Order: sequence, then structure tokens, then C-alpha cells
Amino acid sequence: MHPNLRHLLRTRRFLPLFVTQFLGALNDNLFKNALVFLVIFGSADVAAGLGDKGDQIIVTVAGGLLVIPFFLFSATAGQLADKNEKSGLIRRIKVAEVLIMSLAVVGFLLHPDYLAFKVYALMAVLFLMGTQSAFFGPLKYSILPDHLRKEELVGGNGLVEAATFIAILVGTIAGGLLIVMEPWSDAVAIGPFLLAFDGKSIVSAGLLAVAVSGWAASLFIPKAGPADPDVRVNRNLLKETGRVITHAREDRRVFLAILGISWFWLVGFTLLTQFPAFVQAVLGAREEVATLFLTLFSVGIAVGSLITNRLLKGEVSAKFVPLGALGISLMILAVTYLSHGYQSSPDLVDWQTFLGQPYNWLILAALLLIAIFGGIYIVPLYAIMQHFSAPERRARTR
Repeated sequence: MHPNLRHLLRTRRFLPLFVTQFLGALNDNLFKNALVFLVIFGSADVAAGLGDKGDQIIVTVAGGLLVIPFFLFSATAGQLADKNEKSGLIRRIKVAEVLIMSLAVVGFLLHPDYLAFKVYALMAVLFLMGTQSAFFGPLKYSILPDHLRKEELVGGNGLVEAATFIAILVGTIAGGLLIVMEPWSDAVAIGPFLLAFDGKSIVSAGLLAVAVSGWAASLFIPKAGPADPDVRVNRNLLKETGRVITHAREDRRVFLAILGISWFWLVGFTLLTQFPAFVQAVLGAREEVATLFLTLFSVGIAVGSLITNRLLKGEVSAKFVPLGALGISLMILAVTYLSHGYQSSPDLVDWQTFLGQPYNWLILAALLLIAIFGGIYIVPLYAIMQHFSAPERRARTR
């Protein structure tokens, strides 16, 4: 019998890790989107001194700073995760998150007179956030098989993926809405800081509260002994990456799962980054419609992830992965077909007007199905990778 997901959420084997992961993803996206909206809509001083395209420069650099740590540290992070007791390492990473978010608060609340340090601090936070995520990722997925039974892996991964995308949605929307809130009190200068009851103060308090809550949740994660305490950490990134690929290829199931996961994130990242441009340039709609697209996509992934557990009944199997891949591909073609020759209004329309046109519901339905099929596709692949990877190399195989 496949496990009841509510049962997993009541166990110490799973719930603390689930909450820790959710809060971490929430904080990442809360800060990232708050910074982007602050640069573009909220405060010109952040991008000052960089010319007419200062905001574009900062947003572009910000994207790079989040991604670069994964290339630099993923191999090392996997080795450390296999070498050390995992729950203790997670707690240390969560302490680091509290410190990183403290630097974010400094960056948000610094007086404009300290503009250079303000920008450097916020950019440093992005890089450190990416670094923390690079070190947390191997732990998050390699610890699940230590605490969950084989028949619980699909359900556990489904809950993690569902929560991750809901956290992305909540953090993205909250960060954008809160950071640009107008102050309802006069600002007070305290040393180098400019304090007021405004969006930056609310976001700052939220970042710290979520980081501390994530650390508190991590205290309850049960211990998971080192998979291979004799691992020698190899700092040669290229050599270690080649070694990981070689080991992964030893089991065809694991190697194909890794390739499939990589394809999913390539497609998913492309879709998420293109939503705003697609909504504006093709559909002739405002930014709230792009938010609607993000909401549908996140909810769809969550629904698909939870459906997978019912379809597989706890079995670690790839039998529904082809269905997921086919569904994603067909629905992307459907969106392409539906938007080809789309007659948009000369003026950008709001979400009510957009939803008032029945044809647009077909586009929304196709988008929702892309995400649902995405959840059905990705969850079994993570379970396969975790279950069939050699236990002593599980954190390095991803």
C-alpha cells in the first residue's frame, strides 16, 4: 500500500526537513524578487552611477551571481555531504543563512550615502545565497533515503517538489509586493542606517524571521550518519565532475534519471524566465498576468507532484516519466499554436480583461497542464536517482 502523505507530514523523519526546505526556498525567492523590484521599480539609488541601463546591469549580474556558485561548489558540496553527518551539516548551513540574511538587512537599510557598500552588500548576498543553495542541495536529496522507506520516496519527493514551487510562488509575489510599499512614517537616521516603517523594513524583518525559523526547524532533523567518512575532498572541480559522471554511468537508471532531471530544469527555467516577455510582447498583457502564469505553473507542479504518488502507489519506477515528457512537449506545442498570430490589444490589458476573453483560457489550461505533467515527470526521476545511487556516493550523484 502506498504511504499516506499526511502520515509523512506527521513524522519527525520527514517534517523538519520538509519545513527547513520550504523556508529556505521561500527566503531565497523573497530576497531575490525584492531586490529586482527595488532596482527596477522601488528606488533609483540602488542602480545609480551605472548609467541609463544601471537597473538592467544589476538584474543581469544578479542572475549570474546566483548561478555561478553551483558551478564552483557543487562537486565539493557533494563530497562534504557524503563525508559528514548530514543533519549537523544542514544546521550549520542554516546558521550561515541567518548570517547571510543579516547582511541583506544591512544592504536594504543602509543610508543612500553609503551607496557603494549598499550595492556590494546586496550583490554579495546573492552570491552567498547561491553558495548556500549549492551546499544544501546534495544534503536535501541524499538525506531522504536515509529516513524514508523505499515506498515512501516517491511521496516524500512529491511533497518536497510541491512545497518548493509553492515557496517560489509565495516568495516571488511577496518580495515584489512588499518591497515597494510606501513608508507610513518618517525615516529616522540611526548611525549608517535609515529606518522607517516601509517595504524594506518589512522585507528585512521577514528575511530574518524566516531564516531563524528554518534554523529552528533544522534542529529537529534526525541524524543521518556519513555515507563515506573516508572521502578525500578533491578541490579540482573539473576532475571531480568527471569522476561523478563516470560513477553515474555505472548504473544506466541513475544516469538517465540525471539526464532527465537536467532536461526538466532547462525547460522549466526557460519557461519561467520567458513568462514576462511572452505576456507583454505576445499576449499584450500587464505584469499581473505574468504573475498569474507563475501562479498556475507553481500550483500545477505541486498538483502533478502529488498526483505521482497516487499513480505509482509508492513504487520507485519510471513508467509514467514518458507520459510526463510527452505531455510537457505536446502542451508546449499547444501554447505555441494558440499564441501564433495572436491578436493582442494595442494597449496592455489587465488580468480581468485578459480572463474575460475565452480564448485565453485555452492558453492558461495548456500552461497548467505543462506544469502538471512536469510534476508527474520529475518526481519519479528524483526517487530513482536516490534509490539506485550507491549509498556511499549518493550526495555526489545528482
